[in-house]
Amino acid sequence: MALLLIVFFGMLVIGVPVFVALGGASLAYTHFVGNVPDFVVLHRMAGGVDSFPLIAVPFFILAGNLMNSAGITNRIFSFATAAVGWMRGGLGHVNVLASVIFAGMSGAAVADAGGLGTIEIKAMRDHGYDDNLAVGVTAASSTIGPIIPPSLPMVIFGVMANVSIGQLFAAGFIPGLLMALVLMIYVSWYSRRHNIGADQAFRVSTLGRTFVAAVPALMTPVIIIGGIATGAFTPTEAAIAACAWALLLGAFYRTLDLKRFYTISIQTIETSASVLIIVAAASLFGWVLTVTQVTAYVTDLLLGITTDPLMLLLLINVLILIVGCFMETIAAISILVPVLMPAVLHAGIDPVQFGVIMILNLMIGLLTPPVGMVLFVLAKVSGLSVEATMKTIVPYLLPLLAVLALISAFPALTLYLPTLWYR
Repeated sequence: MALLLIVFFGMLVIGVPVFVALGGASLAYTHFVGNVPDFVVLHRMAGGVDSFPLIAVPFFILAGNLMNSAGITNRIFSFATAAVGWMRGGLGHVNVLASVIFAGMSGAAVADAGGLGTIEIKAMRDHGYDDNLAVGVTAASSTIGPIIPPSLPMVIFGVMANVSIGQLFAAGFIPGLLMALVLMIYVSWYSRRHNIGADQAFRVSTLGRTFVAAVPALMTPVIIIGGIATGAFTPTEAAIAACAWALLLGAFYRTLDLKRFYTISIQTIETSASVLIIVAAASLFGWVLTVTQVTAYVTDLLLGITTDPLMLLLLINVLILIVGCFMETIAAISILVPVLMPAVLHAGIDPVQFGVIMILNLMIGLLTPPVGMVLFVLAKVSGLSVEATMKTIVPYLLPLLAVLALISAFPALTLYLPTLWYR
């Protein structure tokens, strides 16, 4: 156990890629133990990715890339502006609403920050908004992406924890909308405090025109979620349906040609490979953790501190928040799920609720140094330093932490829709 953990954390400290650290630590254990056949290592890694739900990974990534190239971000932003731009602090509310809509298409925080973020920050600066609101709300609203389905982290969690991905998707709806509501309340408070007015008058004609222009894009979440909820197709099949619809949008808007499609396909292959090799290495590492009794030790440790579900979730939240500051989302899920799930199940916590809690924790980690991807993307998009970008984000961590506390304390916020649709 000591050898395993020393090698793993040592590799992370010196900057080795996560999948190499996972695989290297596992190979060190199997080598020095000496009684583990070589084929077991290959079997565990191949078995980790030999899963039907994981087929959704490259397709959801492809769908998100196609959506970003289909010219839909401007249409989404125009519709959101017509819908809520009349409110005090209008473009701040537009920022949040646009992220909610985009979440039903890409399901990725970095895609939201890089795609919509460029448009949102420029528009807010042009209207006289300071960076504290423009950059901060863009960062916070981008975390809604992986909470409202479809969601790549939910697919990985479902595979690692053997939990229904459809139920995880359903569980993300209410927390995602709650995040949007809390952020809009914060924007309203900030706008009143700094005397920020509306950006445009409400006009039914403008709303109708922008809605018609955005209808093809708005149909994406309807197709994905409607198909899953009605049983028309599985989450994996929903990913394929999303790709097909994204291709049609690209053709309809005339934004997709063969050269662009080739570039998108290469990007998808690279991203999918990086995700799946982490899953494969984590499957081997998880098996070694079980063999060395690390999972049993962590379970006994946590349950020795408390068996109360709420207090246990508090401890786990603190742990995941810390891990999320230093580790990429997919890697953190792959490592922590085998370690924490036994204690979660023993305490009677629903694994679907725990899945949403873990992912929201890790989304907050995307906003914090030293490895917060959204932080670095927005620093580049906004032209600010990483330190200045972080200062704009800090106040928005409080609304997100408030939502995290609510879904931890009240299971019904995550379990109502899964219970209604699946149980």
